[in-house]
Amino acid sequence: MPFRSAPASRRDDLGSNGPRPARSMRAALLAAVGVLTLTLGGSALLATSGTGPGSRSADGGTGPYPDVARGAPTTPPARICGSKELEGPATPPAGAREVSPSQDLSQLALRSPPGATFWLAPGVHTLGTGEYDQVGPKSGQTFIGAPGAILDGQHLNRYAFGGDATGVTIAHLTVQNFGASGDNPNEGVVNHDAGDRWRIVHNTIQHNAGAGVFIGDGDVVADNCLLENGQYGFSAAEVDGVRNVTLRHNEIAGNNTDDWEARQEGCGCTGGGKFWDTRNARIVDNWIHDNLSAGLWADTNNTEFLIKGNYISDNAGQGIIYETSYNAAIIDNAFVRNGLVDGPDCDCFPLGALYLSESGSDPRAGKKFGASFEVAGNRFVDNWSGIMAWENADRFAGSPNNTSTGYSTLVNPEVATVEACGDPDKIGTPPYVDDCRWKTSKLRIHDNLFAFTPSHLGSACTPSAGCGWMGLFSNVGSSPSWSPYQGEGVEKDLTFGQDNRWESNSYVGPWQFIVYDMGRTVGWETWRSSPYGQDRLSTMQ
Repeated sequence: MPFRSAPASRRDDLGSNGPRPARSMRAALLAAVGVLTLTLGGSALLATSGTGPGSRSADGGTGPYPDVARGAPTTPPARICGSKELEGPATPPAGAREVSPSQDLSQLALRSPPGATFWLAPGVHTLGTGEYDQVGPKSGQTFIGAPGAILDGQHLNRYAFGGDATGVTIAHLTVQNFGASGDNPNEGVVNHDAGDRWRIVHNTIQHNAGAGVFIGDGDVVADNCLLENGQYGFSAAEVDGVRNVTLRHNEIAGNNTDDWEARQEGCGCTGGGKFWDTRNARIVDNWIHDNLSAGLWADTNNTEFLIKGNYISDNAGQGIIYETSYNAAIIDNAFVRNGLVDGPDCDCFPLGALYLSESGSDPRAGKKFGASFEVAGNRFVDNWSGIMAWENADRFAGSPNNTSTGYSTLVNPEVATVEACGDPDKIGTPPYVDDCRWKTSKLRIHDNLFAFTPSHLGSACTPSAGCGWMGLFSNVGSSPSWSPYQGEGVEKDLTFGQDNRWESNSYVGPWQFIVYDMGRTVGWETWRSSPYGQDRLSTMQ
């Protein structure tokens, strides 16, 4: 019998708990803008080579901008989809078993020993008509596609490869049409059960329901085209967390075709790709573009992330969301034209190219990047807004406002448990009052270029619509009634006490700044002056 897995994923409860920004932000911002006189004139802006919203021809800011962020790519580093790089060997590798489209691949894998190699001949391969008909590899097995080899789920099978085997390789295949529209929420098609040490390389994984790829411990996902899948291009989520993953030189484009935010309003479960409770991830040299939500989303207790050398462009929402997580270096990336779809419709607060929500550095969450949270050497060009560094005063472990249900922080897990943090008699006392919060702390935002020209973004780009902002802010704590964080305490800590610094950046355009709380909007000189003192050694033109 072909390998079958249970209809319900063991991860169905993950990835649907993303926080929603405070809905009062739009009103607060509009009120503040009414007080602060903002103009789009005053500075002579330097044009990019782009052609406006949605254009893929802009170069990411090669000039004539200030000479900063030289390590960020000026063109996409991974033009993978449709390229010759995806084509496999035209003849079977030595020792490989040839599989014709008429043969049952799942049965061949079942009857072959661990470590066997299969070469799929050109043509369309299918896996039967059952909902859970799929390939269940044995450990060490390898599946290689010839040029033109397609594994097609016919919108009948839900998953392509599953099971708990380790060390499996999937290469040079087109894997498509698994699941029907709306199937596989928070599930994956390739490596459905998040097997360890899988190598998923040089594939086209497209038009599938749910996530095209699930990532497990030690997996490498490289040189793939992850295109137009229903929920995500990839997802990393297991009950006990995911460790030591590499996402390198992929093109991740057009995902979330099933529009899961519309299907499950406020689910926080969409994007080019999402990480949940993942430690030690390398996300390097990818092209992440035109996804119908955020580009990348790291949500809840992720830590030790290197995000480097990526070209992140034309995503409907944020380029990157890093949320209730820790210790990262986001360096030498290009953020280009992100948020131009969702930004004008946002009824919360300005939609930044990079959204840092309750995220900062703490060595207790991992030594790597534990001293400071680096955002450096990036090129931000013509995004709806810049960086939103935010902390929700009402969100902490044990709070009914914590949408990461059942999770506490990583900094003192044996003591600051969900139960202890939800105890009104404990939460206001040490160590709980500190260790039950995810904190936006130790940010080092430096040597970046932030440039935008409002006319490139269309007539909707005005300050009152949330366009052209940088932010370091919180809200007045108000809930629950027993919270020790009521009032302005978190706003004060975030702005003055948690060691968050912008410095040595270059700005081009009519930028404005939100600082301290949601209604406090200021200009360049106030942002840099006492008491805020941000952007020392930075320039504005």
